[in-house]
Amino acid sequence: MRPTAFPAASPFSRRSLLRSLGGGAALAALSGCGVPAAYVEPGDRAGRDRSAADRSLTFANWPLYIDVDDKDASKRPTLDAFARNTGISVTYTEEINDNDEFFGKISPALMNHQETGRDLMVISDWMAARFVRLGWVQEMDRAKQPNVARHLDPQLRTPAFDKGRLHSVPWQSGITGIAYNRKRLGREIKHVSDLWDPRLAGKVTLFSGLDESFALLMQGDGTDITKWTAADFHRMCDHVEKMVAKKQIRRFTGNDYTSDLNKGDVLACQAYSGDVFQLKADNPDIEFVVPEEGAELWAESMMIPNLARHKANAEALVDYYYDPRVAAELAASVNYVCPVPAARDVLASSKNKDEAELAEDPLIFPDDAMRKRLAIARDITSEERVEFAKRWNAIVGL
Repeated sequence: MRPTAFPAASPFSRRSLLRSLGGGAALAALSGCGVPAAYVEPGDRAGRDRSAADRSLTFANWPLYIDVDDKDASKRPTLDAFARNTGISVTYTEEINDNDEFFGKISPALMNHQETGRDLMVISDWMAARFVRLGWVQEMDRAKQPNVARHLDPQLRTPAFDKGRLHSVPWQSGITGIAYNRKRLGREIKHVSDLWDPRLAGKVTLFSGLDESFALLMQGDGTDITKWTAADFHRMCDHVEKMVAKKQIRRFTGNDYTSDLNKGDVLACQAYSGDVFQLKADNPDIEFVVPEEGAELWAESMMIPNLARHKANAEALVDYYYDPRVAAELAASVNYVCPVPAARDVLASSKNKDEAELAEDPLIFPDDAMRKRLAIARDITSEERVEFAKRWNAIVGL
């Protein structure tokens, strides 16, 4: 099965960018530096749940992030099956193109204790952390979600921003590592430090987004990203500044790094595992590596915003996607790291050769050796964000 493709030079990434200091400063303010009404107390988050009387829900997601019918792109097989089996209709919108943009769209309602019009949304983990801190999302009733309790990847169960995964459930996961063209480069890459080889001068790109880039670069310096410090951050920035001055780094990118890599303008770069899986379908010379020092494991999570009208229906949909058979169908289409390890056995037993092969791909189901090198970075706190964004954006040129 060919993976669901997206334009190589797309201006958006699902791990989208913190575009400017202004955005970071605004988010820091909303987190408690000047907008005292922003935080919502636990008792004020739930609305009147209409799920029993109104069998529907509204689900906001990113573009190209769900399975579609090969012959009719307007049909989404897993969602259609959910509606048939439960009687719950789903209004599915592909409206999230950028975390900050979506935050700006719904934050006025949330901070003023108003409905957003969405029952379920998928946002990147670093942004999810802010929603949790602000009290803008509700706890899910895990008693109604046996599949989540049984099948959620153990490595994704306890992110620092949401202890116990009370407010969030991963939709898909992925790895920030290094992609390179092995044929053009003529050798393997095994370490982050390989990016600084003088022979790669001008042929390396890094992500421009602070949240997307910092963890892997710190790991290359031997930092434990589960408990990194301000000193670790500034040491990493010092090194990147030196590489910029030496012109080792061609540029800082969003998702357009895929175009540079395909054309051969870049030989090695920071990359997302899901992107590289798709690139390899057209160019088998492109490799993805989890460096020996480690790489960042991340997730984009489903969350239920405050005052959602159909909370129970949304919880049912979340649990549905943790049925290993459904998770396998989704993974076979979107090709990111599947947060349901049991889906591997479903694909392995498939009579479809391409699906069976996916079960053995470590970019979909990381093996034990790869998992030992994966870590979930602690989040940048609201107090740290303004300082760190200012420094990073000055290096990147934002």
